[in-house]
Amino acid sequence: MKNRIDPELREALELFPPLDLDNLKATRQGMALISQSIEIPIDESVSISNRMVPGPRDQPTVRIRIYEPNKKNGVLPGLLWIHGGGYVLGIPEGDDVLCQRFVTEANCVVVSVDYRLAPEHPYPAGLEDCYAVLKWFSEHASELGVDASRIGAAGASAGGGLTAGLTLLARDRKGPELCFQMPLYPMIDDRNNSPSSIEITGNMVWNHDLNQKGWTMYLNGENGTDHVSEYAAPARATDLSGLPYTYTCVGQLDPFRDETLDYVTRLCRAGVDVEFHLYPGCYHGFEGVVPTAAVSQRALTEYIGAVKYVLNRHSLVKKG
Repeated sequence: MKNRIDPELREALELFPPLDLDNLKATRQGMALISQSIEIPIDESVSISNRMVPGPRDQPTVRIRIYEPNKKNGVLPGLLWIHGGGYVLGIPEGDDVLCQRFVTEANCVVVSVDYRLAPEHPYPAGLEDCYAVLKWFSEHASELGVDASRIGAAGASAGGGLTAGLTLLARDRKGPELCFQMPLYPMIDDRNNSPSSIEITGNMVWNHDLNQKGWTMYLNGENGTDHVSEYAAPARATDLSGLPYTYTCVGQLDPFRDETLDYVTRLCRAGVDVEFHLYPGCYHGFEGVVPTAAVSQRALTEYIGAVKYVLNRHSLVKKG
């Protein structure tokens, strides 16, 4: 397996400490210490602020992190960003650099969700937090200088799973209409039995064992049974029609490879516009682990470009 990894990505993987989900508290604390020790570059043209907004009915408020241009030229599109972390890890600040790039390169306002994590808050808590924030974003779009008809949702890994689930939920509840979804290498199949999920073992950032533990915590042990909602695991959805323009990508050495391929195929058959990229030699989250690698730069440029293209394409369609 190691000899199949892109040479620029191989060395960093050997230094990457394996995730320990059996000691979740310690893992979270360790990740927090690492993030605090890294100085995040701040783009002077971008304003970053935190805000508490109403959560789901009878539930706590949700913290959001807003990234916006200091100077806005007209009404902008919006992007709801959902961080990854296997449904059990992560905070919005971990994506500060990426969200600033969305603002500067796609000329949009980004709202990132600090959703509740499992196992303390299993499904549907995190998804309902994302839906509540999407509703708030849509209803307060004008306040943020955003066109409510040009809001997309995006996220990576578990954030990609939440993106796909949120898009289905918004369609079925007839909630805010998303013009775009970008579930990057999404965690969407709780059954964990595809060839790629079985194939990818060992220290590959994410693997079969970690996937099993993440899903078990998120679904409170119901994973793999007949009691799992399609909004929790969108690979189970039987109707993908009526979904917005979709961009996604995955590494060939990612356990989520096959569920992503299947999802893309079924979206196409349902008549959804889809753009998809498969990156050989790449493990899970490669562009975050080694952002300077050539393949990482390609992936970042392509999916940030997709946000810019689709949100602006939607504006042109409206005018036409």
